[in-house]
Amino acid sequence: MAPQTETQARTAARLKAPLPAGRTLASVTRHFEIERALATKLKSSSREERASLYRTMYAELFAAVPDHPRLTRRASVDDTARDNRTKLGLVAPFLARSTRFAEIGAGDARFALSLCDRVAHVVALDIADQAGDVTRPANFELVVYDGFEFPLAPGSLDLAFSDQLIEHLHPDDIELHFANVRRTLAPGGLYVLRTPHRQGGPHDVSRYFQDEPAGFHLKEWTFAELAAVAERAGFASVQTFVLREDRLKPIPRARITRLEWLAERLPRALRRKLARRYWRNIVLACHVTE
Repeated sequence: MAPQTETQARTAARLKAPLPAGRTLASVTRHFEIERALATKLKSSSREERASLYRTMYAELFAAVPDHPRLTRRASVDDTARDNRTKLGLVAPFLARSTRFAEIGAGDARFALSLCDRVAHVVALDIADQAGDVTRPANFELVVYDGFEFPLAPGSLDLAFSDQLIEHLHPDDIELHFANVRRTLAPGGLYVLRTPHRQGGPHDVSRYFQDEPAGFHLKEWTFAELAAVAERAGFASVQTFVLREDRLKPIPRARITRLEWLAERLPRALRRKLARRYWRNIVLACHVTE
């Protein structure tokens, strides 16, 4: 490994978080600079421009950052299995043989495919077909969309799911997203989601260099903020959970909203420490009335 320059040494001394194993300061810095530039373009774009940017931005990022963690995890059988176990912990309590399931932002669709023998129908929804050359069971459907409007029939799903997606949406589009999910759910349907909690962030590559997200996490949220968005979009009720050892633990919404309110009044370092220990991620179950 080449020795650090004086500038690199000064930068390393100011890092907000330890570098991940297997990545150098130069590679993480390059990742941050490229992702920040793409995110800046996305934040200032119109909805029409975003539809075009969504189709290319990840390909552009991955081409420029070949050691991106998403690529290295995808290449690892063990990492994929671990990610799938965690995702299963998020949705297992709500699955039945008759469930019509969709994962929004399904990526390589490995998790969606793993559910095909558990439920009636599986839809993997994403802005590109990233599944590759894999066996696709008869009850599996991959749907490519523009990042906004879901090409799914009203009431065609029982359970919608997204994991680490909400933070990548433009804040101007968040209510449209929830409204689209609500439209596709049948009476009694459910939208389960997980997203990084703002008070413990930033959680994207920005975390090594600054205190606010500047990469592809266009906005990180709190429980209270997202629950309010879901209700404005027409969901009848919202449950709050934390994930412990790949199992959901319900937490009363009033309690966690109060804790968030109190945490906002603490110094940043203490707020972040508490949030990362107790609610690193937001987990919501948004219900449609029967």
